[in-house]
Amino acid sequence: MISKHISYKESVYSTTALRKNIENKPNEEQLENMKLISEKIFEPLREYVGGPIKINSFFRGADLNKAIGGSTRSQHCKGQAMDIDDTFGYKTNAQMYDWIKHNLDFDQMIWEFGNDDNPNWVHVSYVSPDKNRQVCLKAYKQNGKTKYMVI
Repeated sequence: MISKHISYKESVYSTTALRKNIENKPNEEQLENMKLISEKIFEPLREYVGGPIKINSFFRGADLNKAIGGSTRSQHCKGQAMDIDDTFGYKTNAQMYDWIKHNLDFDQMIWEFGNDDNPNWVHVSYVSPDKNRQVCLKAYKQNGKTKYMVI
């Protein structure tokens, strides 16, 4: 287990990795980072939410990240980021975003697409208490490219 509510299998799962036969296995440092973000972000959030939260993407090895077209600087590759979604309906993505913003220490949080009322999902990262930047961004498309604005 990565944490009380996140299994190792869930943390490395990827349909792209399965389809393309890519091994998506973290090393010890990445695994420790995964445990840290789970302890500092996911578990307190889950307590607030009061039920399960879908993890769309957590750890991505370099090969998987390349296969999905992720940023070469993606914190997912370090085990420091996760994308979460309100699939189970306990709280909206907007409610989770706002709660994290006002209650937890984090490095970066992204309101991923959607609309002004609710993002399609929330990207959140955690590095360490002395390196977290508390940056809040909104992702949007412009001319087919993903852009970010500070919010």
